[in-house]
Amino acid sequence: MQNSNIAVVILNWNGRIYLEKFLPSVLRFSHGAGIYIADNNSTDDSVDFILNNFPEVKIIKNELNLGFAGGYNQALKEIKSEYYVLLNSDVEVTENWLIPLRAFLDQNSEVAACQPKILDYNNRNYFEFAGASGGFIDYLGYPFCRGRVFDSIETDNGQYNEALPIFWASGACLFIRSKVYWEVGGFDEDLFAHMEEIDLCWRIANKGYQVYALPSSFVYHIGGATLQKSNPQKTFLNFRNNLIILTKNYSGKNFFFLILFRLFLDGVAGLKFLFEMQPLHFFSVIRAHWSYFFVLKKTLQKIKSYQDNPILNTVLKRSVVYLYFIRKIKKFSEIERFLH
Repeated sequence: MQNSNIAVVILNWNGRIYLEKFLPSVLRFSHGAGIYIADNNSTDDSVDFILNNFPEVKIIKNELNLGFAGGYNQALKEIKSEYYVLLNSDVEVTENWLIPLRAFLDQNSEVAACQPKILDYNNRNYFEFAGASGGFIDYLGYPFCRGRVFDSIETDNGQYNEALPIFWASGACLFIRSKVYWEVGGFDEDLFAHMEEIDLCWRIANKGYQVYALPSSFVYHIGGATLQKSNPQKTFLNFRNNLIILTKNYSGKNFFFLILFRLFLDGVAGLKFLFEMQPLHFFSVIRAHWSYFFVLKKTLQKIKSYQDNPILNTVLKRSVVYLYFIRKIKKFSEIERFLH
């Protein structure tokens, strides 16, 4: 594949409708970058559509649908570039969106990855669920964002426009050094989809690098293009993968009790689904636990020993579940003080 300094790589699976809508903005505003479509064995006419309408776009065809993690890993092996930009097909980019991202990494060698501010395509004054203005995590492994805590999404009033270190950058728009991506092993393909970027950023941090949010760049994301929130499979992947990445990466002393407590909290969440008349989501939580134990031996074999862990100031020392559901704290700005 052609060598370029920045490779914008869009993973596609039956996403013709999104490519038709958003690929033009990517081509218009990504000056100097190579644009790639990594096709995950689509069964629609996505590939033909690109060939016929966007000959400047390079296509990498995966023989199988390898999910988000495997699909990207397979495609990125064929791309020679200093930086990868992993971009969802349902993202509208903006003019000069790549400039602050690249400039910041060029000037800060200790930063391995970053993300722009991610806003809601359909409600443009609001943050978008998958990343908002940077991702964080609490000590129990629950992720949340600057601008989105669980299902509470804030209006963007410029309150989170500061560039700062974060725990994880969103896979919807992830700017990352290719060297570091492969240094930590890329995405964990056993996760298939969902939370793989959190796992990747955790491993990046454990190697001594930083991850940043750079809101001077911003994009608009639809979200849920592949799996809607209402899909029980999404519930299964989120619950299972959250336990897996916590098991792989947590380095605290009380790991056994932490996992037990997490399993208990997951059970509470499952009962909540049941009381809300969502039995398929209830069974998805149960299935997630069975699947977690089924792959536990393999997961434990992935644990690595790290001497340095510079991410403590991006981990919430309190339970975000407690703060949100019991204390009724819904905004990141009110949770932020517990990070320090």
